[in-house]
Order: sequence, then structure tokens, then C-alpha cells
Amino acid sequence: MIKVGDSLPNATLQEFSEVEGNGCSIGPNPVKVAEAVAGKTIALFALPGAFTPTCSAKHVPGFVEKADEFKKAGVDEIWCVSVNDAFVMGAWARDQKTGDKIRMLGDGSAEFTKAVGLTLDRTAAGMGIRSTRYSMLVKDGKVAALNVEAPGKFEVSDAATLLAQAKG
Repeated sequence: MIKVGDSLPNATLQEFSEVEGNGCSIGPNPVKVAEAVAGKTIALFALPGAFTPTCSAKHVPGFVEKADEFKKAGVDEIWCVSVNDAFVMGAWARDQKTGDKIRMLGDGSAEFTKAVGLTLDRTAAGMGIRSTRYSMLVKDGKVAALNVEAPGKFEVSDAATLLAQAKG
């Protein structure tokens, strides 16, 4: 499992954009993690799945609500990563009204999730391999803080906890 001080893996996530612009087509567009985090501070949170109860009711809304506070704390971008395809993440972004506050990034084949060692096997529930629920603060590609949830919990990966660490 990735830990504080480690560099993020050189994986590629996928992003669907609602509006074409800034060199981004509607998508899906590849996001090369190592390049995208270079020189930036990223508040990254990951969760088991788009449109799932805790993820939709608590996890994403907390980051939307605190997006301006993250910016004031020096965070350049907020990323939400889930083992879903970019089209699902794009639809979920519309549903959650993330706008330009959160980059909703699909990890459809769990490449990134496997590389950071935070997979969750939900095969018995018909969901396959998913991501463990966690959050991390990333500075110039290195993990500065990591908050991994116990199975079925939502206690340490919330926006308030990561925001406190970003203000640190």
C-alpha cells in the first residue's frame, strides 16, 4: 500500500469533460497522473463507486462544499477517483454538480487503484474490484497525508479531515 512520502504511480486516469475547451475535447481524455500532479498540490479522494449511497450522499458533497476552502489552503485541484469509466464519472459529475470544483476521474481498469495498493474486492456483491475509500494530500507528486478507511466506514477520508491536513 502506498504511504506518506511515496510518489504517485505513473498511471493514466480518464476524464470526461462536458464542455470542450482549454485543449480538452469532450472525451474521454487521458490524464497522465505523474504529469498532472507535477508542481501542484492535489486533494485526492477515492471511493468504491459512482452513484453509490455514501459516496453520493456524503463523500463527494463534502468536497464540493469545501472546494473554496481547499483553494485558500493552497490546494490547486481536487480529484475524485473511482473504478468507473469516464462516461459514468461524467454523468456523476453532472448529478453531483461538481462543476469546475472537482475533477471526476475514472480508473476503469483499476490501474491506478492497483498501483497504489488500495483495492477493495466487491466481487461477492457483484461489483468486482473497486477502490478502498481513502483521501490523500499530494504535493508535487508525493503523498503528504493519507487517510484510509476501514471497510464499510466513512470516518477519516472526509473533506474536513483532509482540509485540516492541507491547512496543516
